[in-house]
Amino acid sequence: MADKLKEHIYVVPLREAKRAPRWKRCNTAIKDIRAFLVQHMKSEDVKLDSSINELVWKNGSQKPPRKIRIRAMKFEDGQVQAELAEE
Repeated sequence: MADKLKEHIYVVPLREAKRAPRWKRCNTAIKDIRAFLVQHMKSEDVKLDSSINELVWKNGSQKPPRKIRIRAMKFEDGQVQAELAEE
């Protein structure tokens, strides 16, 4: 794999997921995380770790967390990989 170009820790707000119907809120939250990373990391190739998905879906599809803290790493080939940031 290519060397890391840059690495950031972001707190992604997920309150906009409230705009979706109750039963679609976690789906919307995952899309919001991906869109946030596309905008801030300037890359369309975003890969989310399964730990992010598990945290968002932990309380069911209707109650995603209000915000999530993630570590995003951008590589020289333009790919962005995101994982949960350790506390």
